[in-house]
Amino acid sequence: MNNGRPDRIGQVDRRTGETHIRLCLNLDGTGKCQVQTGIGFFDHMINGFTRHGLFDVELNARGDLEVDTHHTVEDTGIVLGQAIKEAAGDKQGIRRYGSVILPMDDALILCSIDLCNRPYLGYDLRLDREKVGEFETEMVREFFYAVSYGAQMNLHLKQLDGFNNHHIIEGAFKAFAKALDQAVGYDSRIAGVLSTKGAL
Repeated sequence: MNNGRPDRIGQVDRRTGETHIRLCLNLDGTGKCQVQTGIGFFDHMINGFTRHGLFDVELNARGDLEVDTHHTVEDTGIVLGQAIKEAAGDKQGIRRYGSVILPMDDALILCSIDLCNRPYLGYDLRLDREKVGEFETEMVREFFYAVSYGAQMNLHLKQLDGFNNHHIIEGAFKAFAKALDQAVGYDSRIAGVLSTKGAL
């Protein structure tokens, strides 16, 4: 329960010819994570997102990793976005916006989001390695693009500083977690949805 409200949970099961992704997200969790994607670095990133956003996530992803990581990572982004949208529900009483500047050693990452039901990704991370572990770095953008469209959110990620690819990527996932935690948080001053139109 969340101050007398029921927990906000999104569950998605998506199967294609390339992947099978099952995900359960609790926005009102405590940071518990059970994740298995077959991509060690990606598991590490999802675990960081879960822990630093204080969400609970159960994720099992099976994909055609004999090809590359593209389908597994992109489809996980789609499913996570859909789960966020489902869990956030009608968005009554939430802040809607979240923004954070997060340090990760040499990296300094800005993330701002708006749960506005309008998808958009602004992306400015400067990654200069092809892979971190077995994870293709070009998949960072594909993942967050898929999340933004699945969740119908504005999502902006900007690298303010940094040179280590691991730190930049990890900083982005953690910054996204903290910004999302802000955006889905309740504010007792908000009646209905936070919009001059009265609807999102």
